[in-house]
Amino acid sequence: MSKPTRKARKTFSLSREAVCYLELLRKGKQARSISAVLEDLIRQRREAEEMERISASISGYYDSLTDGHAADDRAWGKFSESQLRTEE
Repeated sequence: MSKPTRKARKTFSLSREAVCYLELLRKGKQARSISAVLEDLIRQRREAEEMERISASISGYYDSLTDGHAADDRAWGKFSESQLRTEE
């Protein structure tokens, strides 16, 4: 079992509207605290940023391919699809 990470206590000033929104999220998710809601929001944002980074990296790779390399990739893709169909 992993050791729980130690949390840092911080104080933030938020608008009443932001606090009400966080409280609504807490109730809707039945979270134990607003801190848990904030942790979840931060985790979701970090995951979204990571997915954007990966997507940009993949797009960059395919955008950098020459026409010949792209044709090779398509040929390998068709070949692998044909092999999957025969195994089913």
